[in-house]
Amino acid sequence: MIDAVEQLDVVKGRIAAAEREAKRPGGEVTLVAVSKTFDADAIRPVIGAGQRVFGENRVQEAQGKWPALKAEFPDVELHLIGPLQSNKAKEAVALFDVIETVDREKIAAELAKEIARQGATPRLYVQVNTGSEPQKAGIEPREAVAFVKRCREVHGLKIEGLMCIPPAEENPGPHFALLAKLAREAGVEKLSMGMSGDYELAVAFGATGVRVGSAIFGTR
Repeated sequence: MIDAVEQLDVVKGRIAAAEREAKRPGGEVTLVAVSKTFDADAIRPVIGAGQRVFGENRVQEAQGKWPALKAEFPDVELHLIGPLQSNKAKEAVALFDVIETVDREKIAAELAKEIARQGATPRLYVQVNTGSEPQKAGIEPREAVAFVKRCREVHGLKIEGLMCIPPAEENPGPHFALLAKLAREAGVEKLSMGMSGDYELAVAFGATGVRVGSAIFGTR
């Protein structure tokens, strides 16, 4: 049985080393601990060890465990890092502090409606499909800058960053470089990129947030 608290320390240490290697200020990169498929009992020790930022893939699964955990630990920040269906926008806006997967016009419109209705202020990222993979969510790279602009000007959304999941079989470096370039062109500051297998490389390419699950919690 993997000890998630020990693994959390290892991951934090490797992020700090990657920041030093990239000559970046310490603590600049946020660790998003991906707790999908793990229950509240598995997550609680990691919160107890000081981790406060978590990621979930599915709205419905998150609803089953996070309202109680957030009541217990009010300073926890929850990120939605999986695809968002438009019929789940209401629940997503109510539960998540950050939604990283804005990737099409319909979602932008639904989020704008729910944000206005609920008076909520989730921070938003646009997901970019850097590998143009047909099975994967995300806006095409060539459309990303214009889409960020539409989100802001048409829907009144505040987009603070971009997110990507590079193709599993490719070197992620060029994908991270592309996302950083698009972020500069779109005028956004945050870059959510890098997972358990490549988060140190993502730090080198300018990630401000890395999404690490199995390296902390073990395999699902």
